[in-house]
Amino acid sequence: MRISSFISFVGFIMIIVATFCPILHFSIFNQTVYQLNKPYGLVFLLIAVVGIISTIFSNAKLTKLMAWVSLGLTIIFYIAALFRIHTSFSFIPFHSLAGYLSDKIRFKWGWYVLCIGSVLAIVGVLSNRKNNIRLDV
Repeated sequence: MRISSFISFVGFIMIIVATFCPILHFSIFNQTVYQLNKPYGLVFLLIAVVGIISTIFSNAKLTKLMAWVSLGLTIIFYIAALFRIHTSFSFIPFHSLAGYLSDKIRFKWGWYVLCIGSVLAIVGVLSNRKNNIRLDV
């Protein structure tokens, strides 16, 4: 296994680990990817497993696709989490109380693992390119 494939492999493993890490924290409750959106968590897991399998079998095109999809899903999931935080307490008629409760929701360290895993998968794919430099002497 080349070093670039190993970097992608580690990135996909980190994505799997990140799905079980705490993502949001409210008061005494931590939420993981599965507690926020179970189907989305399963898609993350599926993308990471397909990425690992394609890395092991040296399928560069599929690995590249899975790495970019994982980065796109991470960005979309972050935006969805922001919307969820700001609309969690929209049912409360008192806007100041709803804003106060929304401010109590915090991001946890699982986001770092998820983002670093996606970036490592991309770095491994981009460093896999061959340089086509020819020196005609």
